[in-house]
Amino acid sequence: MSTETGDAWRRPGPTPEQQRLDLYAGLAATALALLSLTLARSTGSFLLGPPPSGIEQLLWTVAVPLPLIWRRRFPAATALVIAAAFIGAQVRAVPEWQLSQWALFAAIYTLGAWGRDRRLARRLRIGIIGAMFVWLGISYATSFDTIPADAFAEAVGPVPPMLAAIVTGVLINVLFFGFAYAFGETAWIAAQRQHELARHTEQLLRSQAQIREHAVIGERVRIARELHDVVAHHVSVMGVQASACRRVFDKDPGKARMALTAIEETARTAVDELRRMLGVLRARDTDGAGEGTGQAAGVDQVDAVLERAREAGLHATLGRYGEPRPLPGSLSQAVYRVVQEATTNALKHATGARTLDVRIRYLAYEVEVEVTDDGRATRPTNADGLGLIGMRERVAAHGGEFEAGPRTGGGWRVRVRLPLPVPTGTPA
Repeated sequence: MSTETGDAWRRPGPTPEQQRLDLYAGLAATALALLSLTLARSTGSFLLGPPPSGIEQLLWTVAVPLPLIWRRRFPAATALVIAAAFIGAQVRAVPEWQLSQWALFAAIYTLGAWGRDRRLARRLRIGIIGAMFVWLGISYATSFDTIPADAFAEAVGPVPPMLAAIVTGVLINVLFFGFAYAFGETAWIAAQRQHELARHTEQLLRSQAQIREHAVIGERVRIARELHDVVAHHVSVMGVQASACRRVFDKDPGKARMALTAIEETARTAVDELRRMLGVLRARDTDGAGEGTGQAAGVDQVDAVLERAREAGLHATLGRYGEPRPLPGSLSQAVYRVVQEATTNALKHATGARTLDVRIRYLAYEVEVEVTDDGRATRPTNADGLGLIGMRERVAAHGGEFEAGPRTGGGWRVRVRLPLPVPTGTPA
């Protein structure tokens, strides 16, 4: 991801409101400069020498601060015009220089703060400041002959008077132009950081929106998987029982009654599981885990799945190997759902199946679940079924391995390996 930093960033132009403020500020500075000129003429403070005509003084006084009305729109041109007008006014000995020097300060600052081409802005500011010091040296050199002989008659310091005056003037100008340059650079850096902050905030908001969208999609997938596991299994069992009831309804009413009872119990179990799942979905974050929703299905309820398979006519066996240990809730539920879905597939797709064998092995660092049947598999082997997809997703969510396919010699096998949490301090 590229970032707009350093010289690559271009500060946007001023807003209409900022342009209006510049107009008012430029006009106010011009009015104050005219007032300063009037006061200087009234007091006869012609420090730079004999002034030109009044009209020319007026023109030079207006020419220096008036371009400030465009300072943020055209910072480079404004700085050049004000610098040239300032030197011109100094050359012509215009008595107004107090407001003019602050207009020059504002122009250099604005060029540093708003110059969109940073390289050009730096070069122009350095050039303008250099020109000002050249003009300062010229003014010192040309004013030596006009200094009265008794100008430093009362000087008592250790530094020669002329040298002290030059050093004082240079120091003041260094501070003046140094602050103008530094303040402008600081303002530009602050604007750049604000831009970066706004950009990162926008990226963060987009990322949060994507995370929310992914969370919604993930929750939809989870709900779809849960609904499929709950509804498909119980409906499949009810379908098998209903088919058996239809075949023996006239010949053996007792068996038909047993089948109807099994259908009733299976339907009630399906409703209970749906109610539990909907309760979890409706529960707020502040609710207790599973509060009021019943116990979540887990490995301990595998026997109930096989019992329903037996009622549907399969000879179902369950074997547990290794040392059983408590499993985390989500892992235990994953084992249960794998057995449930594999049993459902055996009832729906294994033509002629008579036996169902479920084995749960507790190994050192994983739990293995294997479900096999002896039927003729009519199910697809390309893993496109929703049940196989749901099992793969559950296993992948726990970092496990999933296998499903026909067995050598007939039948179908589903094998799952799920890693167990490693206790803290156990050596690798």
